[in-house]
Amino acid sequence: MKFIVDNWMLILIALSSGGMLAWPLLRGANAGSLTAQGAVQLINRERAVVVDVRAPEEFAAGHVTGARNVPLAELEQKLPATVKNKSLPLLLVCATGSRAQRAVATAKKLGYEQAQAVAGGLKSWKDANLPLEKA
Repeated sequence: MKFIVDNWMLILIALSSGGMLAWPLLRGANAGSLTAQGAVQLINRERAVVVDVRAPEEFAAGHVTGARNVPLAELEQKLPATVKNKSLPLLLVCATGSRAQRAVATAKKLGYEQAQAVAGGLKSWKDANLPLEKA
């Protein structure tokens, strides 16, 4: 007990640093997201469907080859008609990845258990020199 009383500040520092290390795990950091290269592997190996959740104007300016456009605001209504097979992996893409992360929650609520966001969005796709197409 004397050790704890004498070294309370060191114990506090150790606990707080451990908490900071565990925080991403508890928060689920990057849960449901993958790299652009991982997305390509899912597209090629498991016939993953790519859904771009950006606005139609953004989509027309350039998007992942073969992607379907369902804006985030309309995702809940239009996704079931756009992607009928819920067992296929669903890759959600936006400009930077933030909208896609929100779209993952909506897609999982609709029953798409393999829904994932492409980390970094279209920016990381371009950075990896992967193909784009324009509408």
